[in-house]
Amino acid sequence: MAACSVNPFNGSDSEDENENEKEKSAGDGAPGCRSGALSPKTDSQPAALLSGSKTSPSLEAVPGVSEARLSVDAVAAQLLRDQYILTALELHTELLESGRELPRLRDYFSNPGNFEKQGGTPPLAVSGIPSTGGVQGAPFPDAQTTSTTSSQYGGVVAGSVSTLDSLDFARYSDDGHREADDRVAVLEFELRKAKDTIQALRANLTQAAEREVPSQEKRSFKSSPEIQEPIRPLEKRALNFLVNEYLLKNNYKLSSITFSDENDDQDFELWDDVGLNIPKPPGLLHLYRNGGSRPTFPRSTADIGVGVEAKELLGVSITHETLQEVARIQACDLTVQGPLFEQPEFLKSIGVDLLNSEKQSLAEQIKHLQRYIKARGTQGIVWRPNSFKVATTFSAFRNLSPAFHKALLSFCRTSIDSRLGSEVSHIASSEESLLLTLGRCLPHIVPNVLLAKREELIPLILSTACLHPEPKERDQLLHILFNLIKRPDDEQRQMILTGCVAFACHVGPTRVEAELLPQCWEQINHKYPERRLLVAESCGVLAPYLLDTIRSSLVLSMLQQMLAEDKSDPVREAVVRSLGIIMGYINDPDKYPQGFELMLLSLSDPSERVVCAAHQVLIPALAAWATKMGTLQSQLLTSLLARIEGLIRESDHGLDEHKLRTLLSALQSLTPPLFAMVLQSAPFTPQADPQDGAPPIEVTRFPRPASLLQDVAVIIGSREKLTVLLQLYDHQLEHEGTTGWASLLWVVNQLLPQLIGIVGRISITSTTCVHEFSRFFWRFCRTFGRIFTNTKVKPQFQEILRLSEENVDVTTGNGVLTKATVPIYATGVLTCYNQEEDRKLLVAFLEDVMMTLSLSHAPLDSLKASFVELGANPAYHELLLTVLWYGVVHTSAHVRCTAARMFELILRGMSEALIDKRVAPALITLCSDPEFSVRISTIPAFGTIMETVTQKELLERVKMQLASFLEDPQYQDQHSLHMEIIGTFGRVGPNAEPRFRDEFVLPHLYKLALANNLQAAKTKRLDIATQLFEAYSALSCCFISEELMVNHFLPGLRCLRNDMELLSPEHEVILTSMIKECEQKVESRSIQEPLGSVSLAASLVSEDAKTKFLSKMGQLTTSGAMLANVFQRKK
Repeated sequence: MAACSVNPFNGSDSEDENENEKEKSAGDGAPGCRSGALSPKTDSQPAALLSGSKTSPSLEAVPGVSEARLSVDAVAAQLLRDQYILTALELHTELLESGRELPRLRDYFSNPGNFEKQGGTPPLAVSGIPSTGGVQGAPFPDAQTTSTTSSQYGGVVAGSVSTLDSLDFARYSDDGHREADDRVAVLEFELRKAKDTIQALRANLTQAAEREVPSQEKRSFKSSPEIQEPIRPLEKRALNFLVNEYLLKNNYKLSSITFSDENDDQDFELWDDVGLNIPKPPGLLHLYRNGGSRPTFPRSTADIGVGVEAKELLGVSITHETLQEVARIQACDLTVQGPLFEQPEFLKSIGVDLLNSEKQSLAEQIKHLQRYIKARGTQGIVWRPNSFKVATTFSAFRNLSPAFHKALLSFCRTSIDSRLGSEVSHIASSEESLLLTLGRCLPHIVPNVLLAKREELIPLILSTACLHPEPKERDQLLHILFNLIKRPDDEQRQMILTGCVAFACHVGPTRVEAELLPQCWEQINHKYPERRLLVAESCGVLAPYLLDTIRSSLVLSMLQQMLAEDKSDPVREAVVRSLGIIMGYINDPDKYPQGFELMLLSLSDPSERVVCAAHQVLIPALAAWATKMGTLQSQLLTSLLARIEGLIRESDHGLDEHKLRTLLSALQSLTPPLFAMVLQSAPFTPQADPQDGAPPIEVTRFPRPASLLQDVAVIIGSREKLTVLLQLYDHQLEHEGTTGWASLLWVVNQLLPQLIGIVGRISITSTTCVHEFSRFFWRFCRTFGRIFTNTKVKPQFQEILRLSEENVDVTTGNGVLTKATVPIYATGVLTCYNQEEDRKLLVAFLEDVMMTLSLSHAPLDSLKASFVELGANPAYHELLLTVLWYGVVHTSAHVRCTAARMFELILRGMSEALIDKRVAPALITLCSDPEFSVRISTIPAFGTIMETVTQKELLERVKMQLASFLEDPQYQDQHSLHMEIIGTFGRVGPNAEPRFRDEFVLPHLYKLALANNLQAAKTKRLDIATQLFEAYSALSCCFISEELMVNHFLPGLRCLRNDMELLSPEHEVILTSMIKECEQKVESRSIQEPLGSVSLAASLVSEDAKTKFLSKMGQLTTSGAMLANVFQRKK
């Protein structure tokens, strides 16, 4: 094989050079020709390759070529073969400058694998292919495959990312001084290169494997063109690259980022990541414009080896072994470079075997390198100027003492003594170690996170607490969770509660009891209400995940304590909601009395929010529990009714209206559960079958529920089922009645009579109780339906009221008609349905009540309460006017008088058009009534019109009517008329139109006061004086001009003081003070007017005096002893 090492340019007789060349060949130990001496196939004749002898003579010894000119490519090949790299580089540079670039030199210097530091060990044979030997650094024509092969066969040689620009040419200086490279750094570098090689080999194996399509499938694809061949991994990666490139070029950056994230196994910045030796196709736009045409892309291959061409080996003798070796190398070259589907089957198998064996060998080397690097430990890295060479500690090449070695490494800036340094130096290697690391690090991380962003840590804390093996660490993490945010807002609490639910679902009730509940108990008395609110809400959300014994004991006790002791309204509201949730899961009947007491406690809470939460959640949940136990009627409703009756019995000493209202509201919230229970226990319920064709329920069939838990459809289970049950319910009441229906019979025979009896004992003056009972009966009747109301409720009320005229006692009247039964029946029962027949029934009832009470001279309080309650709703104004017109035209003067007084109660809130059209004519008609009592009864209504109406024509008519009362001689001695007018002026004067007050009220009050001084009857004089005192006290708060003050207001007060000096000295003191105050106002105004400005101090004094006077008036009582001391100077 010596012939393969002969230098064809060896024209000198220097034996030293020949000896050096031989030693170099011997050192390489190549059994055959070097890879650099084997160039790829050329167009020269094979005879030219075989025409040389075994020896390599000089050019002069070769016949016919003594005068031949050497080619530049041959010179470049010889320079590279003899490793004259710098000379070859100078040649390459000169050729570039002259525009004659040589492909051999260009490919050589652009291949980073040619500049690796190579070892002197002989190559190894793999898979039966002998090493090609060759010149150091001379790779195969395929640069990537060549570097891979050399790294495998050489053992320590790997591909490099270095290029010619990164070489350290100081190594080739004349002094020859070279320092040893750091062993560990070199191994790490080779490890990275080996991993890259494995990745490339894996991709090539994938390509080789996916091209092996079974012949049967190929035939099926060819025979059926409409069947598309499934996409191959290589094709998918290529298309992914082109799609990402298109997105980037067209500024779809966000789409590109998303696309890259979804294909995280592919590097979109490097086309070579798609596969080995695959040319990059044009972009998607070019492919689209070319339609279905498929352009072919020629495979550009370049010879980057350093071997000579065949024509350069004219005198070389090739042996049989050399030819076999050339054939094997060419087969290997075809296997690595060429497309596998263009090669014969045996070459495919050889290529796959070669790649598999190379992969296995590299994997073994990687394992070896990893073990070596791990054994070496952490090494220092030293960077030298102008070089990329790294050096590890000198212990790999020098005999250093351990102490020196340790002292040397102490200059490395590492820290493993601190807690954080210890955590950083021990990287988690498994899931368990990761959990332990999180458990140790999270307590130190949380305090340093912004409060507004700490909820982002909740998933991490909960996941670690859920999976951590140490109970102590789990407890610490849950403690961090509940103390994560100092004052968590609503959204942050929701996140924490959501995490608690997820934790409870994962760990089960035992760990929830042992780990989560103690955290709640610790914060039950926290100083921040937000933290206590978190505890209250967590008790509710965790209720479904706890054992029943814990729910009914520990959790219930916690909530009971917070409801009784917590001062924050939102906390108690959350407690009540959680109590409602707890009631839905408790199964212990012994806890029912405790739940009932908690319901009463929440209803009596001073906060409206807490009471609302009780109606929305707690009462429906407690009712559902009672229904399940079968005690809704026998215990829950019965207990409430008993408490209401107890309050009524104690009303002789003063009725607790707030407590009664609380119990009535609870009774009202229990109506939907009661009706649902009646439906579910009906005889027809077992046969009820929901049907698709059933008509829908009317929107107004049920009152609007306070919450979904009070919706009858929700309680029943579904709206379809409720529809069927309602149809059967109405049919049963209309045709069959309540026979065999125990639950409904209890409502008819026990509940209704008891409620009506309670209503009859309520005082009519308690407007709050009347209103609440009216609301209850209205919702009760709407819930149980029209048929039930007409057949069961109304008959029981009518039986008690007995509205026939023959039953009226002219002397005492019907006692029931003076109670709250009348307004509650009228406003709670007769108004629950608003059809024509219902309105007629209401009108008839009110007419009968008005007539009955008027003829029996009974108090009108019940009728007034009915008119006030109905008058608050404008929808009933027309109806009430119809009732009053019945009284206006009645034959009895008492009925007409009652009708006149009822007008005052409904005018507020009534439209002016309706007043002008219906009210004013009726009042004018009554003013011409022959009875003076009827005329006088219209005065309060006229005063209310003056107070509420702004229409000038109507006001003038009213003013004229009132003037007729005051100026007509027939009313001069009508004491009751004067009393009614003065009282009306005092009531409406401050709110009436200023013009009406100044021009009509004040002058006529002065006239009445002046006339009262001449009254002979002491009693009448005192009555008028007292009424005038009240009127002047009310009007003193109004702005009165100086003229009116001097001409009407002060003279009237002086006249009134004259009366009070004789009749009521205590009132005289107050009147004297009022007169002085008014006189001071007049004097201050007369002084300020010439000055042309208003004195701020005088104004403040006036306002202060006015305020003091009003406060004194507020303290005024009928006690004469107190009146005398009201204006005494403080000592």
